[in-house]
Amino acid sequence: MTNPILIAPSILAADFAAFGAECRAVEAQGADWVHVDVMDGHFVPNLTFGPAMCAALRPHISGVMDVHLMIAPVDPYIDAFAQAGADVITAHAEAGPHLHRTLQAIRAAGVRPGVALNPATPAEAVAEVLDLVDLVCVMTVNPGFGGQSFIETCVPKVARLREMIGDRDVHIEIDGGVDPSTAPKVAAAGADVLVAGSAVFKHGSVEAPEGYGAAIREIRGAAEGARA
Repeated sequence: MTNPILIAPSILAADFAAFGAECRAVEAQGADWVHVDVMDGHFVPNLTFGPAMCAALRPHISGVMDVHLMIAPVDPYIDAFAQAGADVITAHAEAGPHLHRTLQAIRAAGVRPGVALNPATPAEAVAEVLDLVDLVCVMTVNPGFGGQSFIETCVPKVARLREMIGDRDVHIEIDGGVDPSTAPKVAAAGADVLVAGSAVFKHGSVEAPEGYGAAIREIRGAAEGARA
């Protein structure tokens, strides 16, 4: 199954004082999803956003709000992020001992479930839950901070996941170091959702958003070209 390439700018790289305007700007410039990185300072070494921030962003996002929970535990917070308006909630396979229960709880909350894998976690870690998810997120940097360098050895994992997924309608999302030079590698391996932070937001601003659109088109074009 070949889904279209979707670009999901990460607001972790946006202007923190203008999140609502930033979300509107990147969507107007062609973003398919808006990616929200939630970090707890425990599972990963950084603190970012909570359910209240997601609820505040929701009116400014007309499309998909893609919430990536880099937190542990996950289960106590699922309902809060669902009520905040998340369309997709992704939990890490490494974040707790009962991944089936977590993914079932996300689905029961009316949200599309995703599962994320850290760079050192093999594809086989999600073999038993592929029928429970709408998305597998492959971290191509170590989670916790934006602006890190892409880890090349993660590319074969993407290809392995695409093989494992088969004809299931499951997205493969790439999070970390995505830019026009790395997007073709993961797209050729089978990824279809590309999270881009600084590679989008460093090229513009709310006042001059055309740079966002140019960056999104360049990443998308590079990915689609690799498929061809």
